[in-house]
Amino acid sequence: MDQVTFRSRPILRMDRQDNDSFIDLDKLWSAFIRRISVIVSFVIVAIVLAGLYLFTAQPVYTAMTQLLLDENVSRFVDDKNSSESAQQTDNRISSAVEILKSKSLALRVVEDAKLDQNEMFVNPPKSTTGLIKDGIKSLIAVLTPAPEPPSESAIKAGRREKAAAILQQSLSVDRVGRSSVIAVSIRSPDRQLAATIARTYANSYLDEQVSADFKATERASDWLQGRLTDLNTRSQKAALAVEEYKKSHGLVSSRGELLSSQQLADLNSQLIVAQADTAQAAARYQQYKAIIDKGADAAVNNAVVSSRDTDNSILQDLRKRYIGIHDREQGIIEQFGADHPQAVALKAQKHDIARQIYNELQQLTESFRNDYEVATSRETSLKKSIDQVAGRNSDANVSMVELSELEQKADALKTLYQSFLSRFEQSAQQESFAIPKARIISEAGTPSSPSSPRKTLTLALSIILGGIVGCGAAAFLEFNDRSFRTGHDVRNKLGLRFLGYLPLIGKGSLSPKGEAAGDKATEGASDEKDPMFFRQLMRLAIDAPRSPYTEVLRNARIASDIALKGRKCRVIGVVSCLPGEGSTMVAANLAGQFAMSGQRTLVLDGNLHEPSLSKLLARKPQAGLVEVLREGIDWTKVVWADRRSKLAIMPIASADSSLMQASDIFSSPAMAQLVEKLRDMFEVIVIDLPPLVPVSDAKALEPQIDGFVFVTEWGVTPIKVVENVLTGEPQIADKAIGAILNKTDMDQLNRYSDPDAPERFREKYKAYYDPAYAHGPGLLLEKHEAAADETPPSAKA
Repeated sequence: MDQVTFRSRPILRMDRQDNDSFIDLDKLWSAFIRRISVIVSFVIVAIVLAGLYLFTAQPVYTAMTQLLLDENVSRFVDDKNSSESAQQTDNRISSAVEILKSKSLALRVVEDAKLDQNEMFVNPPKSTTGLIKDGIKSLIAVLTPAPEPPSESAIKAGRREKAAAILQQSLSVDRVGRSSVIAVSIRSPDRQLAATIARTYANSYLDEQVSADFKATERASDWLQGRLTDLNTRSQKAALAVEEYKKSHGLVSSRGELLSSQQLADLNSQLIVAQADTAQAAARYQQYKAIIDKGADAAVNNAVVSSRDTDNSILQDLRKRYIGIHDREQGIIEQFGADHPQAVALKAQKHDIARQIYNELQQLTESFRNDYEVATSRETSLKKSIDQVAGRNSDANVSMVELSELEQKADALKTLYQSFLSRFEQSAQQESFAIPKARIISEAGTPSSPSSPRKTLTLALSIILGGIVGCGAAAFLEFNDRSFRTGHDVRNKLGLRFLGYLPLIGKGSLSPKGEAAGDKATEGASDEKDPMFFRQLMRLAIDAPRSPYTEVLRNARIASDIALKGRKCRVIGVVSCLPGEGSTMVAANLAGQFAMSGQRTLVLDGNLHEPSLSKLLARKPQAGLVEVLREGIDWTKVVWADRRSKLAIMPIASADSSLMQASDIFSSPAMAQLVEKLRDMFEVIVIDLPPLVPVSDAKALEPQIDGFVFVTEWGVTPIKVVENVLTGEPQIADKAIGAILNKTDMDQLNRYSDPDAPERFREKYKAYYDPAYAHGPGLLLEKHEAAADETPPSAKA
């Protein structure tokens, strides 16, 4: 038997990467629409949870007061400079915030507002979680030994500490922007109590600030008073010691110092001036001497003398003349050459002027040397005079040093005493007039509505969080959807021809989930009144010729005609990878299509493990394919025929006894001979094959089959399973005519298709179908109710 290979390209295509690396917004929108029910479900759950929280949560009221930290409040009694840097301002405000949060201020507020005696504040109403915790604590307390009861003072102190801790937990202190305003907020289940505590907190802070300043000033005054008494005594003693020392050493003079000391000071001043003059004269002399030492040639370039040293008009004139002659010489040399008589004359003039400049510099240098010697002699004379005066006044200087030390000590004590006296007077004034450096700019009012829970914000956040979680769940489902959804998946992932979408059947003859009744048939299906009757299932495509279901099968028939063109008889295997994908129903209706086109057609139930097609017959067959192959029964005696479509059916009667030998039966010579006989009698043979994954029957029968039609379930069959099967069975894949997506939800199909894909335009070509079948996924099986039934094997095929 001739074998035809339909596929010249690889079985599977590699996934192609899109050239466009940007996000496809159309695909994102399609995925969002597909999973909108999941997102909405999570949003609804989040709203319900938020509603439960709002229903059970205890309302909390917030009262707020604002304090302004203003240094100008005390400017009338405080002489401090009010200007401060931004860093200092931030530090001062941060310190105020921490003081407001401190435990000491909280304890003062508890005392001022008597919060430790307020049962509502100390033991507020508790939520369900709090009640559960209290119950657990009570149970633990019952099981553990009871401690010694505390004293009354300990109980009172404990209530104060508890009230202060609760107050600190309900307190919020924040700086308002970059201003000097501090907002103090108090949260409480009682609105009136929240306002009272907020007002008390502000007043307590001001009182605490005044009290702290008063105490600090009082402590400073006490300390300053003691220091003033001590400094006064020490200052008087130091002044008295100075006068006694002067008297004992005879150091009294008109200006309070010795005459020799005055003379020595004058000589030192003159010596400093003389040393400066000597240094200046030495520097000037060395400068001009260095110029002379370089020779006459270099004297012209260095003959620049400052006007402060001497009258240099002669040198300046000579230098100007030298430069003029040099420029003229250079011009003549450039025009006429260096040997020109005028160039030679100008060169001689240059040498003469250079000699004059050198002589002038020598005279100036000699004059400066004389000045330097005079300054040196004067400096030496002053030093000798100072040595003589210093020698005579050495003893007096020692006394003056000791006197100076005593005077410095007396002056320091006097100055320190005056400073402390001034500070004491300032602290005394501040102690009598203490003003806080803050004021209340916003009194705490009674809140009209609870601040927590915030219903609008809670509901909005619940919607947002529900949407985020829903989108995450939708993305998870989307990424985990590895099944076939569009024909593009079939072509791109498998490299097969896509034959079309078979709609999801939802009427009585099929289960609500679209499973072929033939795949799930039971023994009760033999009843002629059962809706899952064979003539209904087999005639879905026959009774609805203008339905989308029939059009797909018609496309499969045309594809097989083209692929198997020129063959006398075409053997077509309808196969799936997994059970329950509806291959039996597709095989029956595809065979019916061939039969209605006028071709002699036989549909053969090739599923020895689960002969679904045979179970759909009106009566259980007594003999079938197994008996023909094993017992040699004439095949014409086991074939059933449909009177209306002229379709022949070869069932399986004894599946159980052949279960373990199905592959051997299909690969036996008897099966090959039977197929050859059937080829002589029929033009088309459609074989309903078992799934490829669980059993190997289809592989055994592959040599007898000309082409395979693959059936995959839309949205259920994993792509990877089909890829692995086709990769592992290249001989079957090479004979593949195409693939059909069965049980397709046509209403959801456009949500999975790409923009501008044919699936998006279903509404435009509904007019090409019968209106009875164009609106919805199911087929109205009741229409065109079949009047014919099957012909038993006694009739000839």
